[in-house]
Amino acid sequence: METKDSPDIKSFKKFPLTLRLVVLVVAVVCGIYIGTICLEQKGLRTSINLLDITVFKQPCSRPSGVQEWELPYLHYPEPQNYSREECACNPVLFFCIVSMQRSGSGWFETFLNSHINVSSNGEIFSVGKRRANVSSILETMDTVYNLDWFSSASKNECSAAVGFKWMLNQGLMEHHEEIEEYFERRRVSIIFLFRRNLLRRMISVLANSYDKDAKPLNGSHKSHVHSASEAKILAKYRPRINVTLLITELKLTKETAAKAITYFKNTRHIVLYYEDLVNNRTKLKDVQEFLRVPHRDLESRQVKIHTAPLSKQIENWDEVQKALTGTPYQSFLHKD
Repeated sequence: METKDSPDIKSFKKFPLTLRLVVLVVAVVCGIYIGTICLEQKGLRTSINLLDITVFKQPCSRPSGVQEWELPYLHYPEPQNYSREECACNPVLFFCIVSMQRSGSGWFETFLNSHINVSSNGEIFSVGKRRANVSSILETMDTVYNLDWFSSASKNECSAAVGFKWMLNQGLMEHHEEIEEYFERRRVSIIFLFRRNLLRRMISVLANSYDKDAKPLNGSHKSHVHSASEAKILAKYRPRINVTLLITELKLTKETAAKAITYFKNTRHIVLYYEDLVNNRTKLKDVQEFLRVPHRDLESRQVKIHTAPLSKQIENWDEVQKALTGTPYQSFLHKD
């Protein structure tokens, strides 16, 4: 009995050899392609093209309770090194504490930094290269006010007021025109902090200079202390004041402070005196109002060093008393 081929086999045998080879090659190529796709999906080679989605940033709404004049002083910095995230629409006020050494600015700054929304970054221009020229000064300030400055005081993401302190002998007076223009352009507010009793300031300056060399606190220099025992040790030193230059130096110090206020009279500012802060802590409430931050009970751990009467703090007290009696500076001899 004759065996018949199945219809499928018969149909296949009718194709020429060349066509069969073409079909085979196509099958092999398809297999390789499918295998490559599988390998890519397994991570041996990944090439993913995402859709280019542009996100448009929504403008921040006007804060409630803000008066019209305040708006230019409220900023929304965009730091280069991090994102402010949920605080991006929290407005920030820029400030600068302008003062002189040994005028209570370090003590005052600790009060400010005890506020959860205030970052005062210290005496940044004590480093010479930062004040080498106007360009470096402006660049340094840009870093602070862009919230890219990092210090122990930084609360950058949710700061409501950010600034630093600047001593008059650290380039501020030499470049006051360019700095005043910068403050006006960036709407920086100034807190002037000086001492009324310049004789007490002089004692503090001389004592601090002595401490840098003598280092009576276990061989270390401390401009500020946090315990009564440390304050007592530093207060033991009684400087001898050059009475020949005394009035000249007091006059120069007073004139320099007055000149600084004149240079920046058109900049939004407040003038504070160390003695007022010591005797009336409600002044700190005025400062918070000036910085437009919520009122908080501020605190400082620093301890006052020189508390004794002036007659106990100056080695040549009789000479100093004689030199100042009958002059415009006679009031410095008395209690603050």
